[in-house]
Amino acid sequence: MKNVYFIGIGGIGMSAIARYYKFKGYNVAGYDRTPSDLTAKLEAEGIAVHYEDRPDLVPVDKAETLVVYTPAIPADLQELRKVLDTGYTVLKRSRTLGEITRGQRCLAVAGTHGKTTTSTLTAHILTQTGEGCSAFLGGISRNYGTNLLMSKNNTVVVEADEFDRSFLQLYPEIAVITSVEADHLDIYGDYEHVVEAFRAFASQVSGTVIVKKGAPVTQEHTKAKVLTYHYTDSSAHFYAENPHPDACGYFHYDLHWPGGILKDIRVGAPGWVNAENSIAAAAIALTYGLEPEAVKAAIGTFEGVKRRLEVHVNTPTLSYIDDYAHHPSELTSAITSIRDIFPGRKITGIFQPHLYTRTRDFAAEFAKALSAVDKLILLDIYPAREEPIPGVTSEMIFKDVTAPEKVLLKKEELMDYLADEPIDVLATFGAGNIDRFIEPITELLKSRL
Repeated sequence: MKNVYFIGIGGIGMSAIARYYKFKGYNVAGYDRTPSDLTAKLEAEGIAVHYEDRPDLVPVDKAETLVVYTPAIPADLQELRKVLDTGYTVLKRSRTLGEITRGQRCLAVAGTHGKTTTSTLTAHILTQTGEGCSAFLGGISRNYGTNLLMSKNNTVVVEADEFDRSFLQLYPEIAVITSVEADHLDIYGDYEHVVEAFRAFASQVSGTVIVKKGAPVTQEHTKAKVLTYHYTDSSAHFYAENPHPDACGYFHYDLHWPGGILKDIRVGAPGWVNAENSIAAAAIALTYGLEPEAVKAAIGTFEGVKRRLEVHVNTPTLSYIDDYAHHPSELTSAITSIRDIFPGRKITGIFQPHLYTRTRDFAAEFAKALSAVDKLILLDIYPAREEPIPGVTSEMIFKDVTAPEKVLLKKEELMDYLADEPIDVLATFGAGNIDRFIEPITELLKSRL
């Protein structure tokens, strides 16, 4: 193979693999539906990206071309139909990642939420301690400005995605499972099949599985050694004692682990949810064999992940924070963390629901989670890969929200609405294209300072 062609190259996971093959010297190009910051960066790195369905732009030489695609791409896309019907070597993203990691010491982080921050922090710890690693991440590390790290050693950190059962292509030496909750029910059908998939993933781990205490994965589901972690539950193998925020929302705690107590860890990204994720990352690093004090120091220099409790404006009277939360549990974690960071202040939340099926399946749970803000601005559903479902709209969530103030808007109306809106703490949430508003919102709020 000389060419690697990506259908859906702008996805966070796809772009990391594209960068990997570019780094390895292949000719890399691809298609995505819309331009984004990610695709702009790929183009700046010398990767050709186009935004129209153009089968003629697929490399002609089938024998020398690998095609990688994401299941999020519509099945009737002409480029996809061409490569599937005319004899190209075609792999799903998940299979490609599995092939890349095979034969290496794979450290994987799975879970319906928390996996991006945990895997990024794990990679940061390995990098900062001098051990080094390659890493395929589901977000942009704020320390390194990328979702791909490359190293000459044989250790690779990966975010193990449960969507489309992708993580079953991985065979890790050490794995963390951060959470097992109902999600992607358009793929799994029901929660029982979600649990079944996570147990199958655990069965593929060769060394140690580190499971969030209470998750439905136990020793009977794997031949690997099972350890547990928790934020504060002292019956877990890894847990925090006396976690508390400082004046800026950065958490400190003492880590209890099978090797002893690691005193006064400070987490370099604010919010209790980052403290919990740091326990999972520390558990991987310490199980891997890194020196405890070096692990502690690395956690303190972690700057977080873009779109994970990312602060864009922060003054005593005006603040703006953005988060990728798109599941009810993630929203609850994010909102409670924001309350820790900005105690006593009015929180205005903007949420863009992601997927019709997820809105349909969790409307009541979304309403409950979003009721925790002081004012909710709810946008229309971002469809991603889905066609509309009759009767499924943001109104399903909106009608049951009990926040003191709430308003339902189309995304095209948002900036005009915010222009006249008094703001104390503003938070944007969602996995769709709400990230396109981050820069204009930031500029609007900075103009008020």
